[in-house]
Amino acid sequence: MGKYLLLIVGALVVYWIVRANLRRRRERLRAVERDRVLTDDMVRCADCGVHLPRGESLAVRGRFYCCAEHQSRHDSGS
Repeated sequence: MGKYLLLIVGALVVYWIVRANLRRRRERLRAVERDRVLTDDMVRCADCGVHLPRGESLAVRGRFYCCAEHQSRHDSGS
């Protein structure tokens, strides 16, 4: 009986260690992603001039736009 109890306690300890490591890894990945978003290059909308992160912009023929409406307005020649 004591052998099984020791085995169960050992399995629980291993489970807690693995779970804690996974949680720390997940938190580090979130921090890296947050830093990447905060350091994303800023670009200027070719239509209205607003600055926004490159990842959130629409890029068409080397120009950046803040939304599809501005991109279509610029392409239509207005």
